Amino acid sequence: MNRRSFLAQTSAWAAAAALPKLSGASVPPSLDASAEQSATTSQIKFPKDFLWGTATAAYQVEGGWNLDGRGETVWDRFSHVLGNVKGGWTGDIACDNYHRYPEDIALMKQMNMRSYRYSVAWSRIQPTGKGAMNQKGIDYYKRLTDAVLDAGMRPLVTLYHWDLPQALEDEGGWPNRDTAARFADYTEIVLKALGDRIETWAIFNEPWVFTYLGYADGRHAPGKKDFDLFLKASHTVNLAQGDAFRAIKAIAPKSKVGSAFSMSPVAPLTSSPEDAAAAKRFDAFNNVWFLETALRGRYPDAFVHGTPLEAMGFQSGDDERITAPFDYIGVNYYFRRLASAPAGPMPTKPSYAAMGFDLTDGKDGPLTEIGWEVYPRGMYDIVQRVSKDYKLPIEITENGCSYGDSPDAGGRVADERRIHFYREHLRELAHALRDGADVRGYHAWSILDNFEWSEGYTQRFGMVYIDFPTQRRFIKDSAKWYSQIAASNTLDVSRGAT
Repeated sequence: MNRRSFLAQTSAWAAAAALPKLSGASVPPSLDASAEQSATTSQIKFPKDFLWGTATAAYQVEGGWNLDGRGETVWDRFSHVLGNVKGGWTGDIACDNYHRYPEDIALMKQMNMRSYRYSVAWSRIQPTGKGAMNQKGIDYYKRLTDAVLDAGMRPLVTLYHWDLPQALEDEGGWPNRDTAARFADYTEIVLKALGDRIETWAIFNEPWVFTYLGYADGRHAPGKKDFDLFLKASHTVNLAQGDAFRAIKAIAPKSKVGSAFSMSPVAPLTSSPEDAAAAKRFDAFNNVWFLETALRGRYPDAFVHGTPLEAMGFQSGDDERITAPFDYIGVNYYFRRLASAPAGPMPTKPSYAAMGFDLTDGKDGPLTEIGWEVYPRGMYDIVQRVSKDYKLPIEITENGCSYGDSPDAGGRVADERRIHFYREHLRELAHALRDGADVRGYHAWSILDNFEWSEGYTQRFGMVYIDFPTQRRFIKDSAKWYSQIAASNTLDVSRGAT
């Protein structure tokens, strides 16, 4: 399907749905805004200026992996090694968003989106992660951002979504302390080029995931399996987070700056004090290892025998350097965890076992196709936990589910399970707002089916179905449903309502 045909299809759908279009720029809701539900109806009204949006990441959607001066990334190298990604797939083409972003943004506009979260690829700006900027890369993100603004959406831009330039990995990657300085240089280039267009920034996406799964677990790029490398990488990332925060504020002091953290509410497996302590350690390690540092300048207590600062490469003055007084906290929520204390004594050498918890996935709810439990209550739990402990505005920067529903003969994608997932999670988010949480926006993951890292193209999280061989887009029923939520700023929670 060419762009003209695609836009004709989306326009026809929008007219049929009678959905109003956006106008004007988005603004944050007032601090005292709250969600309200009528006592006599099933309608939940969200705050007046609540920002409804979707999210993507550069490597997962852009493609164009070797075009216009873009350098190789760790995910290019990792995915090109057979066996690392299911199906032998790569992100070389992905959703071809590098060329097709105008039609994808047009779709978001028809869906009444008011915020679009996307990321900048470091290797498009600095192909080797350092040195002079690549003007073609800067120009691409200027065009993309201008298109987002022209569509009436706020750009929420992530500076790093897992795609480290391979040249920096060859020099030690995130375990190399010098990478923090390189990241600050990159941040400065991006802010000077795009800071006049973009006001809201996420420094990192899910730093726990790309440091632990990349350096300790090996499932993600660069595929290392060394816990000591994870310790060093996590500290370098915390240094980089603080350095980048200060770089942004120096250039654009009015910018709103945070990071997007993967967070799982955790409960003790049993009522024992040992399991309660294990759950607390998991929360420290998984949820706030990169947040407690930014807001309080210290590492949380995740290890039984104390934080291994020496093994992490901690130096004098680092407590100040890792500090980043965020303007907001980004929360990515997908599933919950249950924690229990392992049997036997804890090792003293820094290791995963030294943190003293065993994990169990929740099984009370149905599972999505990636195997994650559907647990809407976790949205309320994690938002309330973050709100009460840190007292900052919150953006839901990701929330979504994987289901493989495909187009029928008429092109319809009836993804009813996804609609149910979003309805119930938004219901819990509304309850958190009612109970005092200051949540400014919500971003569904994702607008498009895309390259899902080591899962390749086996998992479909999008509200738009992508036929990857042809790049044809099919609007799922969930996209139509979500567009009505955004247009009305109201959630209908009556059973079976779509």
